Amino acid sequence: MRVEVDLLGQFRVSIDGRAASAAAWRRTSSVTLVKLLALARRHRLHREQVMDALWPDLEPEAAAANLRKAVHFTRRALGAHDIIALDGEVVALAPGAELAVDAALFEAEATAALQANDRGATERAARRYAGDLLPDDRYAEWAEEPRQRLRELYVRVLEAAGLWERLLAVDPADERAARALMQAALDAGNRGEVVRQFERLRESLRVDLGVGPQAATVAIYEKALALGGAQPTGIAERVRGLLAWGIIQLNSGDFGDAGQKGAEARTLAIAAELGREVGEASALIGLAAHMQGQWQELFQSEFVDWVRGAPSVASNVFDGHLCLAEFCLYRAGGHEHMAKAARELLGIAEAAGSVPGRVLASLILGEAELFSGRLTAAEELLTSAAQLSAAARAPFGEALALHRLGEIALARGQKWRAGRLLQKGLRLAESTWLAPHLLIRFQALAVEAAATQSQAMEAIRQGDRRLAEKCTCQPCSMGFRVASSIALAEAGELDQASRRIDEAERLAGMWQGGPWVAAVWEARGVHRQARGESDQASALLREAAARYAELGRPRDQERCLARAQAVEVRLAG
Repeated sequence: MRVEVDLLGQFRVSIDGRAASAAAWRRTSSVTLVKLLALARRHRLHREQVMDALWPDLEPEAAAANLRKAVHFTRRALGAHDIIALDGEVVALAPGAELAVDAALFEAEATAALQANDRGATERAARRYAGDLLPDDRYAEWAEEPRQRLRELYVRVLEAAGLWERLLAVDPADERAARALMQAALDAGNRGEVVRQFERLRESLRVDLGVGPQAATVAIYEKALALGGAQPTGIAERVRGLLAWGIIQLNSGDFGDAGQKGAEARTLAIAAELGREVGEASALIGLAAHMQGQWQELFQSEFVDWVRGAPSVASNVFDGHLCLAEFCLYRAGGHEHMAKAARELLGIAEAAGSVPGRVLASLILGEAELFSGRLTAAEELLTSAAQLSAAARAPFGEALALHRLGEIALARGQKWRAGRLLQKGLRLAESTWLAPHLLIRFQALAVEAAATQSQAMEAIRQGDRRLAEKCTCQPCSMGFRVASSIALAEAGELDQASRRIDEAERLAGMWQGGPWVAAVWEARGVHRQARGESDQASALLREAAARYAELGRPRDQERCLARAQAVEVRLAG
């Protein structure tokens, strides 16, 4: 009997060339048992290792009973009794068969190729890697170390083989790979390819890491722009070069110079009617001011100038400032301070007849009202912002307003309405250059709006795919990370939930002063509740409520208190 197990890019088991159907796997534990054994050295484990991995919270007797059931259902699913051997204290996968596991074959071939320093062998080894290990088990603790090990080995193989395009497919923000391709294109006189690679890298770095290309990379780009021939340097390319240097200066602490580069880029972008670049330049100007503690003054000054002096580009300018406005709204007391400023700005926008100004001011006011727990006032303002954005063909403002309206619908228990707003908002979000910020936020809404557990799990899988594609703003992913943690805890997937909470906590520590630390406490409380640890759950939920209270967010505070009280009632009963 020949048994083939595929773990790279998918999970599949074939016996004598015939693959087991997905429908045959009726128990998650039987699938996981095969995966564990396929990954294990010599494809065997001590029974206690299996029980600890699959049922860490059960007593030994109960875990042993579950193991026997998992073995039974695995044999049934694959139609072969000897596919799993349970011999005393050892559990083995297909001990009497010819067994081939793609992950093990790749690891052996790749290691040998690297040791031999054979480029042809590394190219052949790279072809064996069909994708990351067990993508559907992204948060399984037992899969983390081998997945990371194999992925790092694959990257080393690609580097040794000089397969830079494939390396960028794994990590679009790998600057060394992009720079190698840019240099090769420059050497060949292919100016257009240098520009294409640079722009792709710049976008990946901006979204994934919040940084720009290194000086050496920008230098290659500028050499390409200086090439003569039939392709003269365009304004768009000059603007992107200025933005890249501006980000380098920003990351180096040269905030004044960074702001000047942003201003120069924006002037050129406005003249060339480059809407996205106007927004990016405005964001750079805003970030430089923020790092000097001057953003709010700059924002109010720019708001007045653009609604009165250049209404045609005001929407693009405001798109660049919205992320910083969101950041300020999230700080302790931030929504109250921003609401006060937004009321003044709304009056200025109305007097000037500026639709983009009314959209931005209404959005900020609506979000402030939402955070303060005044849902009716928030709904009126956000509905107005959505309608004005639609009329002005400003998809980012409309999508953000619809997202917040979806949150209001959920707060009122109207999942059906949240679902409708979600679908409309997603279509809009996909059309804007700020999609990396918006799409993952809508994915959090999808998890919370799911009518069934299966719908919630599908929404989580979709969100995981977005995160795996590395095209998502990390701060904006926090809502999804917390929502998915809570949904998984409530579904009994405690290990997955725990790992997600740990990751959310790590990210929350990078952006202090906002609601995410409180949200992580809330998720931990729900997780403890699902584990049956009621005392700890109550304490965590009350701590989350206290932190939300400090931020002036009564609706979130009340939700956590209600959860804590429900736990305490069950504990007392």
